[in-house]
Amino acid sequence: MPAPYRLTDLAHGGGCGCKLAPAVLRDILSKTPAAGPFAALMVGTETSDDAAVWRLNDAQALVATTDFFMPVVDDPHVFGRIAATNALSDVYAMGGRPIFALAVVGMPVDRMRVEDVQQILAGGASVCAEAGVPIAGGHSIDSAEPIYGLVALGLVHPDRVRRNSDARDGDLLILTKGLGVGVFSAALKQARLDAIGYAAMVGSTTQLNAVGADLAEVEAVHAMTDVTGFGLLGHLLEVCRGSGQSAELRWADTPRLPGASELAEAGVRTGASGRNWASYGEAVRLPEGAPDAMRDLLCDPQTSGGLLLSVAPEAAAEVLAQVR
Repeated sequence: MPAPYRLTDLAHGGGCGCKLAPAVLRDILSKTPAAGPFAALMVGTETSDDAAVWRLNDAQALVATTDFFMPVVDDPHVFGRIAATNALSDVYAMGGRPIFALAVVGMPVDRMRVEDVQQILAGGASVCAEAGVPIAGGHSIDSAEPIYGLVALGLVHPDRVRRNSDARDGDLLILTKGLGVGVFSAALKQARLDAIGYAAMVGSTTQLNAVGADLAEVEAVHAMTDVTGFGLLGHLLEVCRGSGQSAELRWADTPRLPGASELAEAGVRTGASGRNWASYGEAVRLPEGAPDAMRDLLCDPQTSGGLLLSVAPEAAAEVLAQVR
């Protein structure tokens, strides 16, 4: 049996902080040939949206996505739950409802207990059961670091697909979860996260974004995406660029998980927040004298983060009530 270990010590990064920095990803994809033309492909790679969407008929479109990462917590069952919640989020962010999933598994089998791998898979399966979908298969490899996630498939009416590129002038923004998951994950690795912070982190990252499927039926919800590894600023920039808009955030109104601001002010941050800012900071104007903690939280990689909605102002209160 392998010697005792912390799950997070088996990986160089964790959660959505593992994502390639936006600038690196843009550089890699700049030479990738465009897909198409395919008449049935409703959403592809053109606006960095959350999932691909393929029209099946006049009443159904298939939503397809995959997401996986390395451990963000040490409890294997909780890690599996977080990873599965995060993967299903991309289906909900397009307005879809998941129908089934496939597991993506890479484990250093010579360094991990079999029981821990089983718990990771069980955690993912428990979240899929909550979402009402089966894990119908998957693929596994022996890898240098533990990796888990899902291929998630869903269905949506073609008229209810919610892209990240359809925001309109005058819309209000709603974020359905507080920021700070990346800061919490860094504090956890540094043994600086207390039980209250850990509970807030797990509670947020294992809360399904299932409300996205209901919000797609609201015409006043014009655009939708989920906030993950590029942070709030990075994913909002994708909305702005895709929609040809600009956006203004009020820091006082930006939701944060309890305790996140205090940790950020104490200098707790992830390497990914710095890489995010370096990738897109030139497109952002912060207030003069803005503290580092503000920038770090706005760029903080959100593992299984909330939905970011662009909503007609007259419907914002009703939509917010529905989210709550």
